[in-house]
Amino acid sequence: FLYFYLLTSGKLNRYLADLDKQAKEMFSWLVKQMAKSEDVTEQLKADSQMEWVGRMSNIRSRATEIVNHDIIYN
Repeated sequence: FLYFYLLTSGKLNRYLADLDKQAKEMFSWLVKQMAKSEDVTEQLKADSQMEWVGRMSNIRSRATEIVNHDIIYN
């Protein structure tokens, strides 16, 4: 129902753009907070690049799942 309303009222693009902005902001905030709480720092990146890459990849995956659950699929 919401899709057809937004489509026929001409508000779909604005709605999707707002949703995209919210998702990107939430993702960025989550990655920063998780990295901080898990001590994934620039110093770790300098000292052990492969560990940093692995841990950041894990953080980004978890943040993506949270954003998808909370914003995209709800």
